[in-house]
Amino acid sequence: MVAKLIDEDAEQAYAYSKIALRLASRVAAVREAAGFAAYATQRYTEALAEFRAARRMTGSVELWPVMADCERGLGRPERALAMAGEPEVQKLDKAGQVEMRLVAAGARRDMDQLDAAIVTLQSPELASHSVQPWTARLRYAYADALLAAGREDEAREWFAKALEADKDGATDASDRLAELDGVEFVDAIDLDEDTETGDEDTGTVVESPDADADAGDLGDVDEAADDIEDDEDK
Repeated sequence: MVAKLIDEDAEQAYAYSKIALRLASRVAAVREAAGFAAYATQRYTEALAEFRAARRMTGSVELWPVMADCERGLGRPERALAMAGEPEVQKLDKAGQVEMRLVAAGARRDMDQLDAAIVTLQSPELASHSVQPWTARLRYAYADALLAAGREDEAREWFAKALEADKDGATDASDRLAELDGVEFVDAIDLDEDTETGDEDTGTVVESPDADADAGDLGDVDEAADDIEDDEDK
């Protein structure tokens, strides 16, 4: 249930994780799931404790990047950077190492070190033309850092590259590109409401197709209103 709900209802997933902890707190998978549920609801102290517990039980380093990101969430970016330099990072697979690079760059930005964040993201994985599961997020983070540094033309180029790699819509690169290009999107629902209510400036109202059919009913409404007025006068 935690895995099923965490993306659509993180608080409900967190509630299930607390029940799971009461039932099986000595199971590493339960501690890890509880950590992710707490992380998704920004309970970073709790998440870090659960991740540490899961790591002690399994001896795995795969949670190292998200543990470092918890340190960022707790306002301790310097600790996240320190973790990025630990030997555990070398034991991560390629995806884990890229994730650690993203966390380290985020920590640099937390410390207002934009140039250092940009350099941190410059890597063979960023330069590669092959598309991997992490490619879109890595390119997006690089574009966002460039934009924060005022390098708008380069940022636009990398948002476009992120969009090319983002087949699952994991980022909002398309929206960021449109924003840079000065394109504004209008909500179709708002347009429908405006059409139904008419233009306030011109007073134009679009009648429904059944307007003639409803005209007879309006006469009944007027008669009822007259009756109410007569009653009020009495």
